[in-house]
Amino acid sequence: MDVSEPASISSGIAQRYATAIFEISRDNKDLGSLEAGVDALAAALDDSADLRDLIQSPVYSRDAQGKAMAALADKMSLPVVLKNSLGLMAEKRRLFVLPQLIAQLRDLIAAEKGEVTAEVTSAKALTKTQETKLSKVLSAQVGKGVKLNTAVDESLIGGLIVKVGSKMIDTSVKSKLSALQNAMKEVG
Repeated sequence: MDVSEPASISSGIAQRYATAIFEISRDNKDLGSLEAGVDALAAALDDSADLRDLIQSPVYSRDAQGKAMAALADKMSLPVVLKNSLGLMAEKRRLFVLPQLIAQLRDLIAAEKGEVTAEVTSAKALTKTQETKLSKVLSAQVGKGVKLNTAVDESLIGGLIVKVGSKMIDTSVKSKLSALQNAMKEVG
């Protein structure tokens, strides 16, 4: 069996749901609330181990997953199309693709707005000023608006890892130390 097969299946499922949700929201001229809902859902997924367990564990019944997602959607005031889609995904046992769905929706929304998304990993959380400056520099390089998705990885020690499309810039202290260590191994 091809190792990439399960990942491509998940990606395909997420792509179909994302396309449907996006097109309905675009037709209803409701992309702003969809974007806010997707961002809120992504934050909840990042912050809650219980939510990650709920969407991945086969222990929870379809009904339990559906009720939990409906309650979450109501609490977060998610757009109706997103709420209904989460319910359908629970009914069909497809909630495990939620992280891919969020990524696909973000890509579709960014493409509609003429933006690209940059994945930024830093050793400590960036301030709003730093995010604004980084976004401006990346926008000048790419020639489009850039939306940042930030993450923190303290193991980087310092610096940033920035991914825009297929390009990656790694200025982290961790990678520089690793390169120095490899250079020293070659000498000795």
